[in-house]
Amino acid sequence: MDLTLAQKRTLTWLAIASAIAACLWLLAPVLTPFLIGAILAYALHPAVERLASRRVPRVLAVVIVEVGAIVAVTATLLLVVPIMSKELPQLKAQIPLFADRLNQSVTPWLAQHGIHVALDVESIKGFVVKYLDANFEDWIATALSSARIGGSFVLAIVGNAILVPVVLFYLLMDWLKIVDRAQRMIPPRLRDGVNGFLEECDGVLGQYLRGQLVVMLVLAAYYSIALALFGFDLAVPVGVFTGLAIFIPYLGFGLGLVLALLAGLLQFASLYGLVAVAVVYGVGQVVESLYLTPRLVGERIGLNPLAVIFALLAFGHLLGFVGVLVALPLSAVAVVALQRLKAAYFGSRLYGG
Repeated sequence: MDLTLAQKRTLTWLAIASAIAACLWLLAPVLTPFLIGAILAYALHPAVERLASRRVPRVLAVVIVEVGAIVAVTATLLLVVPIMSKELPQLKAQIPLFADRLNQSVTPWLAQHGIHVALDVESIKGFVVKYLDANFEDWIATALSSARIGGSFVLAIVGNAILVPVVLFYLLMDWLKIVDRAQRMIPPRLRDGVNGFLEECDGVLGQYLRGQLVVMLVLAAYYSIALALFGFDLAVPVGVFTGLAIFIPYLGFGLGLVLALLAGLLQFASLYGLVAVAVVYGVGQVVESLYLTPRLVGERIGLNPLAVIFALLAFGHLLGFVGVLVALPLSAVAVVALQRLKAAYFGSRLYGG
């Protein structure tokens, strides 16, 4: 069967797209630091352009912005250190006592209902001594070795930690040139439509990033102040970490909640800690879900909760942890594309327009 020129052209483009997709799939581990660098460059380049417009040398502007970003990320990660360094010794002291208390109170009640179960408190104490009788650094080293994620895993982390800032630096330095070259690759007859689409996506993503930043700062302040009012010693690190980790939907809130529950149980050793955490995080979740995120983020990207959950699962499955981070921004771009396709469909002959 002879193919028309249009059909041959379509098959050629499909073959090229398939080859590119296959290359991206096979090179996914190698491309990860470049993808992370590109995402960070997109988010940080407005700050670089703002400094450059004030006659700051571009190299200096890039260094200032990148160093600031590295300091912010490092400070956020280091918030976990005082939490864990204080909670691990408390865990060592409290877990055997909690197991003994549970054995004395729950075991007789279960026996009344014909269930004869008893906790082996001595084994629990031995486990605690074995795995928690060390400082924070030794515990991390033990966890890494016991999980059998030795040199290659550590090497990958160190390699990405070095490569991502390098990639980010060069992308920020040449951002305007990269954008200009990409625009020149677009055929002239399609340039206006593509540029309009990209400008709309850029506007949506910019609003998303600004709204997400405001939500993070507000929640970091709220959780820190609220936990401090309830008397938590680790109110500031736990609160700030929870607020900033909200950037990772669901996972960030869940991790902050677990840290707060541990802090409450270990500090107060009573239901007071659980009730305090339930009140603080319950109110925080309600305020975020019903007011902050819908007003500052959700309305800007046009996604309902089910679409958000699907996007997180889909992108997480395809791209791993990086996919979770970029799920909502890429979904915002998809929303813009679908809106344009919808408008084109309603105005087409196929629909009857």
